[in-house]
Amino acid sequence: MQKSFIRKYLQNNRLIPYIIGGTTCFIAVLLGISIGTLSIPFSTIISIFLQEIVGVTLSSPIEPMLVNIVMEIRLPRVILAFLVGASLSLAGAAFQGLLKNPLADPYTLGVSSGASVGAVMVLFFNIQIPFLGMYTLPVFSIGSAFITLIIVLAFAKLVEKRMTVETIILTGIIFSSFLGSFISLMIALTGDELRQIISWLLGSVSMRGFEYINLMLPFFIIGVVLLLTQTKELNVLSFGEESAQQLGVNVQFRKFIILCSASLLTGASVAVSGTIGFVGLVIPHLTRILWGPNHVTLLPISMLHGGVFLVLADLTARTIIAPRELPIGVITALVGAPVFAVILYYRKKARM
Repeated sequence: MQKSFIRKYLQNNRLIPYIIGGTTCFIAVLLGISIGTLSIPFSTIISIFLQEIVGVTLSSPIEPMLVNIVMEIRLPRVILAFLVGASLSLAGAAFQGLLKNPLADPYTLGVSSGASVGAVMVLFFNIQIPFLGMYTLPVFSIGSAFITLIIVLAFAKLVEKRMTVETIILTGIIFSSFLGSFISLMIALTGDELRQIISWLLGSVSMRGFEYINLMLPFFIIGVVLLLTQTKELNVLSFGEESAQQLGVNVQFRKFIILCSASLLTGASVAVSGTIGFVGLVIPHLTRILWGPNHVTLLPISMLHGGVFLVLADLTARTIIAPRELPIGVITALVGAPVFAVILYYRKKARM
């Protein structure tokens, strides 16, 4: 009874989840920058930020090596991990709300598989477009993601003009499996590039500087803005498409916007970090349990939680067997799969 009262109080107070989420985010970022082969105190990190960003010096000059480690190596890695985690979690929350399916995540529509095919093709055929340079890989990934989305939606509309949720899910699963076979084929045929392809597919934010952040940021901003403006529509759609139409919601248009925005975030994430699973599946579930199903709160808080989770997962990946590094996708799977199994168990038990 007391737990139920506390949960209702926390869910009804809109500021609390943002305060907790923001504080957790700040601590996770500091931890991600502080811990490593060389530990850097929080106070030194804050002093470096004030010196390099604000231009304020609070103490004696800081050693240039520490400034370089914080500003050039760890900070871009932590920011990129946060952006990827936030994108995947926000997209997962949107997919689950739209499809009314607790098993939906950013990979349900096959968009991630499409982006992966594009990236693997670049690595396999060693494609290099002169005016794109190092951006050839992420541009191909994002382009492949959008092409996959268009094909999935077109085929779903061909099967059923209304494009119901069930049709979209089944179409996404079909194309995801089909594209996955192409990835397996290229891996089977590859030679010296095998290690690079496998490493990319397992997911990583290692050795990616601010140029990758700059590449992802425009897509991140567009996707976040579009999805956060659809929160009330997602609340209405959760009661069913017919009910939403009766309330004056343009269901087809809203579905298209949500699907495109979530797929944009997924494609951009896959482009810069590779395939990272379970973030978009587990984090929205946990957020929904903690703060309730209202998408006005669920989407932005899922975004914060997803970013924090991936920052901590990356921190674990690079420190658990230091000096070697694990792929971040391995950590998210090791953590996400058991947590999701526990969530499903208790959800099933609560319904019995």
